[in-house]
Amino acid sequence: MLPDAAIAENISRIEEEILSACLRSGRSRGEVQLMAVSKTHPAEAIAAGVAAGLRLFGENRVQEFQQKLPALNQLGIDVTAGDKMAVHFIGHLQSNKAARAVEIFSSIDTVDSLKLTQRLDETAKKLDRRLPILVEIKLSEEAAKTGLGPESHDLAELLECLPDLGHVEMRGLMTVAPFDDNPERARSCFRRLRLLREELATRHPRLEFGELSMGMSGDFEIAIEEGSTLVRIGTAIFGARPRPA
Repeated sequence: MLPDAAIAENISRIEEEILSACLRSGRSRGEVQLMAVSKTHPAEAIAAGVAAGLRLFGENRVQEFQQKLPALNQLGIDVTAGDKMAVHFIGHLQSNKAARAVEIFSSIDTVDSLKLTQRLDETAKKLDRRLPILVEIKLSEEAAKTGLGPESHDLAELLECLPDLGHVEMRGLMTVAPFDDNPERARSCFRRLRLLREELATRHPRLEFGELSMGMSGDFEIAIEEGSTLVRIGTAIFGARPRPA
């Protein structure tokens, strides 16, 4: 784990880079949220981020984050205080882990099927809460990528059914750009998501499409230039991911 001071310096640098990207794009800094992706990093790294002013974090495994909760509580960090801190789920969520995910995460940002959405809605109803979600769109041919195809029947079916689910709250779309050294491939991906958002918002006026979650450590400035409202930064804040034991 990086020292707390190094994490704070990284955050400060990234804030400057986000601001610069916003200015280049004619946008205000307030239009873009910074999510610190703390997956694989210990609870102490999250605490260092909180001390440096961060309030939004991303985790990609239900069990891993669940194991961090006692340590976070011991560090005085209450992840249930939604007005002060939020932790979003940003990994591929299996239906059998959906119920626990609803209990411990502020939002599910990688919804990729109607079946999963219905499971999330059922649990949110039992907990008497409204669960924010993002729909994940796959704009890359890479086999490892998950999400719904922009022209798929599954996406159309999900968007048609969402207004009738009373306990999940659609907030927008997310995607992951191709892993490629050519920045223009990432730009093309982000532009496609922005244009798709505009098209879908016209087709589905009962749904909210304000959020565009796109851009990570290597391409977040391009994502902001193309309209991202939420960038997911891990390595550039916390350093390289720890190797598995």
